[in-house]
Amino acid sequence: MRLPLAEFRPRLWHTLRHYDRHQFSADLSAGLTVGIVALPLAMAFAIASGVKPEQGIFTAIIAGFLISALGGSSVQIGGPAGAFIVIVYGIVQRWGLGNLLIATVLAGGLLFVLGLFKLGVLVRYIPVTIVTGFTNGIAVLIALSQLKDLLGLPIRDMPADFFAQLAVLGRHAAQLNPLALALGLACLGIVVAWPKLYALPPALLDGPRGRVIRRLARLPGTIVALALATAATAGLGLPLETIGSRFGGIPQELPTFEVPAFSWEGTQQLFIPTLTIALLGAIESLLCARVADNLTELPRHDPNQELMAQGVANIVAPFFGGIPATGTIARTVTNVRSGARSPVAGMVHALTLLLVVLVAAPLAAHVPLAALAGILMFVAWNMGEWREFARLRRFPVPYRVTLVATFGLTVVFDLTVAVEVGLVLACVFFIYRMGTLFRIEPLAPPPHARDLAGVQVMSLYGSLFFGAVAKVEAAGEQLRPDTRHLVLEMRRLVSMDSTGLDALVQLHRTLRRQGVQLVLCELNEQPREMMARSGFLAELGHDGVAPDLDLALALVATRPAQAA
Repeated sequence: MRLPLAEFRPRLWHTLRHYDRHQFSADLSAGLTVGIVALPLAMAFAIASGVKPEQGIFTAIIAGFLISALGGSSVQIGGPAGAFIVIVYGIVQRWGLGNLLIATVLAGGLLFVLGLFKLGVLVRYIPVTIVTGFTNGIAVLIALSQLKDLLGLPIRDMPADFFAQLAVLGRHAAQLNPLALALGLACLGIVVAWPKLYALPPALLDGPRGRVIRRLARLPGTIVALALATAATAGLGLPLETIGSRFGGIPQELPTFEVPAFSWEGTQQLFIPTLTIALLGAIESLLCARVADNLTELPRHDPNQELMAQGVANIVAPFFGGIPATGTIARTVTNVRSGARSPVAGMVHALTLLLVVLVAAPLAAHVPLAALAGILMFVAWNMGEWREFARLRRFPVPYRVTLVATFGLTVVFDLTVAVEVGLVLACVFFIYRMGTLFRIEPLAPPPHARDLAGVQVMSLYGSLFFGAVAKVEAAGEQLRPDTRHLVLEMRRLVSMDSTGLDALVQLHRTLRRQGVQLVLCELNEQPREMMARSGFLAELGHDGVAPDLDLALALVATRPAQAA
């Protein structure tokens, strides 16, 4: 048997067939803008993940270039993502950096296989309650992880556990650095307020001053905050921890190829981390691609090609010190709003970061960590869908329980446990809901058949599956004492599984022992096919099945009751 594999067709190949100078101009401008936006985020995500800042930049360069060049979306930007911070930090703390790189390579292979076997569509089956729950949980953990640098606390290593982090922060709270807090909050305020320059009154945007304001507004708020904070720290000699004091700066050179240390014993422990990285990467990248589809009129993304590109990127990047990468919503939206028309913009974004590393890397040594913490606080706030908590009362209990449970488990335990429990809860509630939709109700015979003695008619509604068989079992106990013929009208029974079929078989045999004949009528295609293949229709015989209710009643009118 030949498996239907997905074709490896990057969106770039199709785009270049009709590419022109106008498109390149738009992509060049968008790519340069996104590259500038990505610089502070890549460093901040890496530091928050417990690795060196250059590893975040190298990930954005290598993985970002590959995701754009090989992906199935026209405008998606790839790189290190905030959603990975908690996962990566936990893996580094527990298994070390080398095992993180191995887990990333393995997760990349898994992502590629998912795309190759056309399983990208399965990610869409994850309920929105679970996605919202773990996204908000990750946002809380990101904010918690940044309190150390935002408050300027002298904590060398933060634990990965939620309650342990709270305990460590509490013990060092008295060592708060007011300068770090003030600088971090100032950066947070700039990032929040900067886009509001566009909303100033029209009178302020006229004339030479207005033109200057409009030009300033085009600059990313993160870059403005980072530049001002760095200049203040270096110029005033503020006693703050910087990238240089903690990491020694960023190397002004290209990353070198290096194979991570591999051992079979260590790799056996990486099953859960690998699965977590792959699952989160698939969810984030495809959700991001769907957001991009809704913002543009370009062709919709190919989910399978996107997963294959994410796989290749995560396989290659770790050999250059890179960390897990996926599609990033903030940078993708910036790319779209900057006028990007094709994957070329994402490739330009990666090359822009490479140019910055080769030219301006020494300047990064003066970047204060409190400034990056303030920027990440904004990222965490934007990442969460906090309105969903305020709207919980509008939704049914299953929605509320699943969302809150996923959120709480993500914060207290980890993403894998949260998603597993969330999926179990979603399935249980779905089974319960489908079970309540299935009904067996008495049906009054037509007027011309009401004089038939010992005949009871019932109608089945919905789907007869393992979650609803108790109602079938109870039907036999609800018959009148004088019943000798039970007619089940199945016109509204849309589907049936093997457990539901077994319940009908058992009902038939129970009724037969009691001297009651079972007759089925108006079967839909799927239930009829299952009954025929199992031999149940043959067991019922010609007198046990009728095309409609009138013929079923005619059958029982001419047939004597069965002997008990």
